[in-house]
Amino acid sequence: MACPEYATLHNGAKMPLLGYGTWQAKEGELEEALEEALCAGYRHIDTAAAYQNEDVIGKLIDETWIKTGNLTRDELFMVTKLPPVGMCPGGPEKWLKRSLEALRMEYVDVYLVHTPFRFEAQGDELHPMRDGKIAVIDDVDLVAVWKEMEAQVDAGRAKAIGLSNFNQRQIQQILDICRIKPANLQVELHLYLQQKPLVDFCKQNGIVVTAYSPVGSPGSATFIKQFGADIKLPDLLNHPVVLEVAAKHNKKAGQVLLKHIVQRGVCAIPKSCSQERIIQNIQLFDFTLDSDDVAKLDAVDVGKAGRIFDFTFLGVNTSAPNYPFNEYP
Repeated sequence: MACPEYATLHNGAKMPLLGYGTWQAKEGELEEALEEALCAGYRHIDTAAAYQNEDVIGKLIDETWIKTGNLTRDELFMVTKLPPVGMCPGGPEKWLKRSLEALRMEYVDVYLVHTPFRFEAQGDELHPMRDGKIAVIDDVDLVAVWKEMEAQVDAGRAKAIGLSNFNQRQIQQILDICRIKPANLQVELHLYLQQKPLVDFCKQNGIVVTAYSPVGSPGSATFIKQFGADIKLPDLLNHPVVLEVAAKHNKKAGQVLLKHIVQRGVCAIPKSCSQERIIQNIQLFDFTLDSDDVAKLDAVDVGKAGRIFDFTFLGVNTSAPNYPFNEYP
């Protein structure tokens, strides 16, 4: 059964509250896992040019689901993102066209600016390196980038556009000049980083929020180590409050973590390659967290200190003008 609950974007589109995230999924695993997700009822699929898996996603959806008549394009809600190397004149059009070709689609439902900072352009390299670190450019004209994002809606390549990893000030900067408002903001959001002020700000401005790493991204330590950094990831799945609430409802810890997010009207995009977890993650809509549950889970929030992904492992200059995480929200 498809996800029964949605958030409505300002263009009227219905975005399923529970989506399938694809970051860090290996090619062989992704094909099987995405097939399981679609069979389980996921219709909101999240990807990005930077994940380098759009071609795998597009091939499977096109050949196994669309061409066989098992699914129509209108039944899917596809999200992809402008890579940081595309934060330059002509970048949004160039990279969205490439994404659409890889996805074998004429449009995406939401196209996001992946980060408010830019990577140095080195040909077609998505992750350009300099001195062993990602080559980051400290400043970028966010207003100019947004105007080119708006042109993608005008051209019919994106139904809606949005932002990712932006703070409140940066979002307001776009709201102050936009012709087409951001429809969606995707940020890290989980039990330790509940982003309440930012979510409230977005709701006031008609922006739907999507949570990435909604269960704490337990598999990310290996990814981060390839950049020479080490990080201690929170074990949210074994937090005593989560286990207490899970036992009360006869649910799994991951289901409680996700329910705590979607019950706020925030979308969540967990990634798993386990058939069991893929199915469990979408089985959120047959129970409700009561006020006591919510109060206990809310109290676990540690705010800014709960952030896992500050991008410093990429060598991002935290004093750069567009570095988003010195401010909270």
